[in-house]
This record gives sequence, structure tokens and C-alpha cells, in this order.
Amino acid sequence: MQGDGVAKKRGNPNWGKPELSVFPYTGESSFEEVVKKLRLSPAEYEGSIQLKAWVQKNKDQKYVPSSLLQAWGVEVKEDS
Repeated sequence: MQGDGVAKKRGNPNWGKPELSVFPYTGESSFEEVVKKLRLSPAEYEGSIQLKAWVQKNKDQKYVPSSLLQAWGVEVKEDS
């Protein structure tokens, strides 16, 4: 079969092409979902025990506003 004249294409044919989706992702982050579920306003974030527990559990995998991390003195693992 090697000499049949058909070259096998290699690599990703879409490499370098823009994403097919023209609409950016506009869904809520996990943090925003938790805040909504707990019915918290931004002024209530620091005082929420439930939110702080969620942040401590998920801080290394999920988005959390840096100002909130600083307010609670929570350290996040750096990507290495």
C-alpha cells in the first residue's frame, strides 16, 4: 500500500485558524454561581462563613476575586 500515490495528511488541519465560535462564553463562573445561590451582595462576601468555606476548598481550581483572597489572607498555589 505504500506506493499507491496517496499521501497521508499529518497534523491538525485547523491549526492556526480562528475558533469557530464567534460568540464568547458569557456563562457565570463557579464563584458567581455560589454567590447567587447564597444570595450574597458584594458587601456581604467577607462576612459569609459559607462562602469562605467554599473559597478555601476551591481556591486552587476555581476563580475567586483576588481582593477577597487578600481580605481573608488565603494563599493560592502558584502554577509551576
